[in-house]
Amino acid sequence: MSPLAAKSAPHSRVEDALALCMGVVLISVGIAFLASAGLLTGGMAGLAFVLHYTTGLGFGPLFFLLNLPFYWLALRKMGWGFTLKTFTAVLMLSLLVEVQAHFLSIAQMDAWYAAVAGGVIMGMGMLVLFRHRSSLGGVGIAALYLQERFGWRAGKVQMGVDCCILLLALFTVEPARVFWSVLAALVLNLVLAMNHRPGRYTAV
Repeated sequence: MSPLAAKSAPHSRVEDALALCMGVVLISVGIAFLASAGLLTGGMAGLAFVLHYTTGLGFGPLFFLLNLPFYWLALRKMGWGFTLKTFTAVLMLSLLVEVQAHFLSIAQMDAWYAAVAGGVIMGMGMLVLFRHRSSLGGVGIAALYLQERFGWRAGKVQMGVDCCILLLALFTVEPARVFWSVLAALVLNLVLAMNHRPGRYTAV
């Protein structure tokens, strides 16, 4: 065992609670950046954006409802701790996005900047959640299940679903906004790829 691994200690419940709050706040701000330019992202958040633009329903309730079918997979794959923290993060984000307009107002933002900055901020927020054994549920959990059940690589499943969601957006969002949305997704995943690797973070 390496000295670093020997010194690592699990996060306390207080640290986990604070991390969930910090991660959710960061992600909500990233979502506000994307929404200000009419952009979207991948996963359940991306699907919630598509439905929001199509139906006019609130992003928060849509995001919460879309995640409901995936919790039993989270329970099977990750256990009660991960599932409860993920449910809490999804609920907090759904609520915060709905009331955020009372605290944050963005008058104008160019699409390219919203894509880059929004992707970075959302990536950092998701990184915080991942490092405290939590997530935003949805496609990521399903991808893990399909990998175990059928041998499909989780990363390819996630990428395939994200591509389908962004292609679906072409029916409701003009191609230019879809292009910038793809850029936002690439930036978000770059943040995770650079900072969430095995061996770079040992506390849980």
